[in-house]
Amino acid sequence: MRIVVFEVEDWERDAFAGLREGGHELELVPEPLDAENAAEHADAEVVSTFIYSDLSEKVLRKLPSLRLVATRSTGYDHVALDHCAEHGIAVANVPEYGCHAVAEHVFALLLTISHRIADAIDRTRKGDFSMKGLVGFDLRGRTLGVVGTGSIGRCVIKIAGGFSMPVLAFDVNPDEAYAREAGFEYVELDELLRRSDVVTLHVPANKATHHLLSAREFEQMKEGAVLINTSRGSVIDTAELLRALTEGAVSAAGLDVLAEEPTIREEAELLRSIYRKEHDLETLFADHMLMHLRNVFVTPHTAFNTKEAVETIVRTTMDNIRAFAEGEPRNIVNQ
Repeated sequence: MRIVVFEVEDWERDAFAGLREGGHELELVPEPLDAENAAEHADAEVVSTFIYSDLSEKVLRKLPSLRLVATRSTGYDHVALDHCAEHGIAVANVPEYGCHAVAEHVFALLLTISHRIADAIDRTRKGDFSMKGLVGFDLRGRTLGVVGTGSIGRCVIKIAGGFSMPVLAFDVNPDEAYAREAGFEYVELDELLRRSDVVTLHVPANKATHHLLSAREFEQMKEGAVLINTSRGSVIDTAELLRALTEGAVSAAGLDVLAEEPTIREEAELLRSIYRKEHDLETLFADHMLMHLRNVFVTPHTAFNTKEAVETIVRTTMDNIRAFAEGEPRNIVNQ
């Protein structure tokens, strides 16, 4: 099979080289797959991409030989699944790779807020060791609301116990036996928002979770609550979050994802989008505003990015491709 792996970093080249075994033809491309370069790989039977490639119908139509999309992510909302189903293209994901990494990042963001870490470091780098304005707050005793109790949400709940934080959780499929074992309480989303001092989101991006938190939900949140999002940017209505932050309904936010993140990442794309109108310019503007608020801390989608997690991503992706080539596909999400 002809395999093309996109968004390859230098350290990954030796690892992916193992895919040449078995007579497969392999090409490693550092750039993302997009509408401009897709035609150059029209003979690809397998493509593997990370989070910044374009897997829309427009791009996939330029790959007529394609049989497998091996996304190096757990989420697959960025893949045109209807097109894949229509054309017999299998889509494989990495079901689990960074639950501990992401959960730890949740608390990295939360501690940055609760202990005023960023301001303190910035101040001391300037030679200023005064403590004025750096009063934080204890996590102990503050209620953590966990939205989504999959593998990452459960890791978050476990860590919260170490901070002596009571936990409320919401999930469309609550596991009451696990809740009793882990010592937390399932409640409806509205109640979780009213009672939680900190809300952290761990849900996939789909139609049901699009703008899961919008104007109504922000109005319900406990006054002065902190919001953490390491899931997907689209689960938050960015404009309404901006309003809640500026009006003080939400005291601070720690965000590893933004709704228009890929476009913000590439400024040239941002400029072109103004003319093509393919992106939500209001959300783009709100995202930019969020990044400049002093009570908002944004990281560039790096919650998963630990040595252990990225090695798992590469290993599982290679296993997915080999299994497909051997006629025993695994981790297929569109069967």
